Amino acid sequence: MHAKSIIIAFKFSFSYFMNMDTRQLETFLAIIQRGGFAAAAKEVNLSASAVSQQISALETDLGTALFDRSRRPPALTVKGREVQAAARSILRIVADTKAAIEGEDVGGTLALGALRTCGTHILPNALAQLSENYPELKFRLTIGLSEDLMADVISGQLDAALVADHVAVPPGLQWTLVITEPLVVLKPSSVPDKSFEILVRDLPFIRYGIRVPLARQIDTEIARLGLTVRQIVSVNTMSAVVGCVQAGLGFAIVPYAALRGLQTEALDWFPFGPTPIRRGLGIVQSPNSRRAKVLEKLSEYLSSTGNVEPGEG
Repeated sequence: MHAKSIIIAFKFSFSYFMNMDTRQLETFLAIIQRGGFAAAAKEVNLSASAVSQQISALETDLGTALFDRSRRPPALTVKGREVQAAARSILRIVADTKAAIEGEDVGGTLALGALRTCGTHILPNALAQLSENYPELKFRLTIGLSEDLMADVISGQLDAALVADHVAVPPGLQWTLVITEPLVVLKPSSVPDKSFEILVRDLPFIRYGIRVPLARQIDTEIARLGLTVRQIVSVNTMSAVVGCVQAGLGFAIVPYAALRGLQTEALDWFPFGPTPIRRGLGIVQSPNSRRAKVLEKLSEYLSSTGNVEPGEG
């Protein structure tokens, strides 16, 4: 952080330690991360008017405008950018202070983020194991995209997040691989066993239509094989992709995590690629996280829970 921002953070943090309502700062960062007031309102569980009131109150306290509201979406002012850096520092200071006072390194609430494909089976099962070791520990789980989750780790709103490889990890964070899983070709069980090339020729393709590394990885590998798919539908959640295949609309390529815990006779799958193509999942956290002990144990459980090949359970 620049010296000027450090000074702002010090003055600002002193004021806020005297009046410990950090919700305005969390809302302020949510607006930046989500790209607007309306999106932030959903993130922080407030109405749009309540978000506007919080930011107005924050601007009054600081005596400066934080957003240029003449632009759509509202853009940070110069002072707003300075306060952004200070706010991240303050939220981390507050979290670390509470942890030191309350002994929250192995207790309190562990705030975690996860991709959608990991939030229904892999992470919940690992948390169940973690809870047995640390019965005083509570959990707050946020499901989202890798880039958004890492931003929340930087701001201190999350202690760590389970995100995919092939994303740029911001400076100040570390990413540790815990799971490698295969991508699989998913088809209705009513379709006879076929090679991938024949499946492409005979069935429509259900595309995971969202700008994330997984979707780019799937499209890149199909192109590398020199095949042209006939798309029938594009959907933005992996559960909907699986549902479309289950309904018989076509075939899809999904990570094995999307099938974990799913019991149905309407689906069949086989590895994608002559040498099964894989993706990596890892824990992203601050190198000096106060939760290092708990996160190390969580990584162990994720590795044992997540590294299971198709047909092994």
